[in-house]
Amino acid sequence: MTVAWDAALDWPGLPQLDGDIAADACVVGLGASGLAAVAELADRGLSVVGVDAGRVAAGAAGRNGGFLLGGGAPFLHDAIARWGEDVAVELYRATLGELAGMPDGLVRRVGSLRLASDEAELTDCAHHAAALRVHGFAVEEYEGELGRGLFLPDDAAMNPARRALAMAAAVARRAQLYEHTRVSTVDATRVVTDRGVISAAAVIVAVDGRLEALLPGLSDRVRTARLQMLATAPVPAKLPCPVYCRWGYDYAQQDQDGRLLVGGGRDRSAEAEWTFDVTPTAPVQAWIEQVAQSLAGRAIGVTHRWAASVGYTPDGRPLCVDVAPRVVACGGYSGTGNLVGPLTARAAVALALDETPPPAWCYRTGVRWSV
Repeated sequence: MTVAWDAALDWPGLPQLDGDIAADACVVGLGASGLAAVAELADRGLSVVGVDAGRVAAGAAGRNGGFLLGGGAPFLHDAIARWGEDVAVELYRATLGELAGMPDGLVRRVGSLRLASDEAELTDCAHHAAALRVHGFAVEEYEGELGRGLFLPDDAAMNPARRALAMAAAVARRAQLYEHTRVSTVDATRVVTDRGVISAAAVIVAVDGRLEALLPGLSDRVRTARLQMLATAPVPAKLPCPVYCRWGYDYAQQDQDGRLLVGGGRDRSAEAEWTFDVTPTAPVQAWIEQVAQSLAGRAIGVTHRWAASVGYTPDGRPLCVDVAPRVVACGGYSGTGNLVGPLTARAAVALALDETPPPAWCYRTGVRWSV
């Protein structure tokens, strides 16, 4: 399985852990959220060790759609209905703030489109737009070659693998980071890996997919799903910005080389996609290939197919919870972790070190998955 985002990446790699080590803090998982936790801990003057089971961003952090969207998993009006107005709006503002602070060299600030699949969704787009406007967020009606829906000018796009590797290169000068070092056990003082034991006074487990496999006590609060994507050979310019289709189940962007990077279709095989397996499947791949062809308006050639594990919570809010004294887990970004993940990771650091309660937009209690 190859990932289109990885093409032409220049990454020298990080060493494996080689024996036991001690530090003030340890971060498990070196995706965007884990790297944000490493940076936050280093900013506080702590010695930090970070480990990842594979390459930096080889999981969901480098295999997602590359969307940088305001808010959490639900559209704003749906988030207000689920979580309450203040909570939903606070998260929306926080994610836009996170996006504003990202380096321009890693971000295409082009907005995003939500395309309506039918009249019912077009009506929902009107409710979505009304919620955005009443809280002062930018939105425009869209009608054009791609269909009808909404344009959200504050959103953006990126290559997620390139973003994470740039973060890793920046923080590697201030922390000890190790790739290809698999964690088996986490407790209040030790992180046990296949390459040695890390002793630390504080631990942040910043793992999205498979979080409940590492920490089974969270299995009623986070559940792993497979998200699948593909990439095409370059086609003439069709997508001016990232596009959400069909109630957000399908999504695509076109990169600067003209490739379409398309994902979605999880609802087409919903039960089968609750899995730890990251092997692309024929039914979902066939669906997103149709989506790619429809968006391209012509025959396409598929060059890459891949999948990733991501964590979902029952109500779509990210998870930030203490699992032992000074051990905090964060994850469950419900498919929208590019901005929510780093925000949640910093909240996890504050919970671990300062006992600061997580923001209200973090999931802690409430409806649980049945296990």
